[in-house]
Amino acid sequence: MTRKTIDFWYEFASTYSYPAAMRVEKVAKAADLAVRYRPFLLGPIFGSQGWKDSPFNIYPVKGRYMWRDMERICEAEGLPLKLPPVRFPQNGLKAARIAMVGEAQGWIGAFTRAVYTANFAEQRDIADDTTLALILSKLGVNPEATVEAANTQENKDRLKAQTEEAVARGLFGAPSFTVGDELFWGNDRLEQAVAWAAKA
Repeated sequence: MTRKTIDFWYEFASTYSYPAAMRVEKVAKAADLAVRYRPFLLGPIFGSQGWKDSPFNIYPVKGRYMWRDMERICEAEGLPLKLPPVRFPQNGLKAARIAMVGEAQGWIGAFTRAVYTANFAEQRDIADDTTLALILSKLGVNPEATVEAANTQENKDRLKAQTEEAVARGLFGAPSFTVGDELFWGNDRLEQAVAWAAKA
């Protein structure tokens, strides 16, 4: 019997996607669900709304709240959080392309968690080739071959298509979760999304 699946949509630059990524497998497993990792890019979505930066930077009061909220969430979840980050938002394009390769090879979940840890717990630059190569090496994945595969036009097009699918599904932020056509937005909607998937 095929296990029911929840789709986890995330952007590596997204703050709230960090705690979601670190707990989605555990929450889904408790409900006997599989997780399908769906990295995408928020830049085009924000751009279509006239934003050239994160709304947390555009609206400083919102940004201050977000960082304090992240401190509370990470403390509650037992997750490390080191502030300030190297920059915000970070450029997650290279990591997202690599994650697309990992989807086919079975290490996308571990890679995703490692990138978020590097970003928010270790204050490392996730657009840096050395950072990404170190993450891949620790996972037992060949960095050179993986980066080469990530940079093929076919793989770039896959990430572009996945971002376009996110737009078509009505996604406007990350993290998001989909169960069929049902959309749930935010780390705090993970349990609701899992419950919906379990009964579907």
